[in-house]
Amino acid sequence: MFLPIAGGSPSCPRPLQDQTEAPMPFQKVQPEKLSASVVRQIEQLILRGILSPGERLPSERELAERLGVSRPSLRDAIAELQEVGLLESKAGSGVFVADVLGSAFSPALIRLFARHDEAVFDYLSFRRDMEGLAAERAAKFGSDADLKLIQTIFDKMVAAGDPSVSDAAASLDAQFHSAIMDASHNVVMLHMMRSMFDLLHEGVFYNRRIMFSRHTTFEVLLGQHSAINAALQARDPVAARAAVEAHLDYVKQSLIDHQRAERNAEIAQQRLEHESAKR
Repeated sequence: MFLPIAGGSPSCPRPLQDQTEAPMPFQKVQPEKLSASVVRQIEQLILRGILSPGERLPSERELAERLGVSRPSLRDAIAELQEVGLLESKAGSGVFVADVLGSAFSPALIRLFARHDEAVFDYLSFRRDMEGLAAERAAKFGSDADLKLIQTIFDKMVAAGDPSVSDAAASLDAQFHSAIMDASHNVVMLHMMRSMFDLLHEGVFYNRRIMFSRHTTFEVLLGQHSAINAALQARDPVAARAAVEAHLDYVKQSLIDHQRAERNAEIAQQRLEHESAKR
């Protein structure tokens, strides 16, 4: 028979007198300044690529209204973001997102890229790997809005025509590839590839319009972009990656053909000049 212990319960043993509770890891919640919330929101918009380098922010009054904060709180946030180099103020023009992409490569390295063919083909290999992965991720993780944006840009590409003769079409081509990177929802990949696209746009690696006008056709390029878009809209990650890789393999071969043609033309010109000098 179980005998009860005075002052206790037979089923609940009395705790030891020297036993103490471990301190719990809680701290008092500190109220956050409104400016800190503004800083975090603008940082996220830049990080996610929603706010682009060079983009102008709304006026102080409009932005304060949109964010629901006072203008002094907004000024504090803008000052903090300017101090860390994410925003810059231009007298008489407003506040802009700083051009932070150029910091990915030093000027000396950019000059090396421009002078050596090895860097060009490494660049294309890097793009093939990264854009293939981005297309796969976009098919898996892209939102309906992401895919709708890609479809909208593709439709504009079709209407714009040949990128070798149209600046607008060439720009849309770059936007199409950038939109796929955005839809991958990987911010490190997004900013690295935007920096790479910026170098391509500046002609560091090769002149796209000259190369494509001589060694590709608009119909072939359009067909490749159509295959990429169709796979993304069908949310087929394997097909999306394969379509991007096939497109960039074609670009690489076009560049090889372009360089071979330029080299042959140079040799032919030397022969012509040498033969002409004999007369």
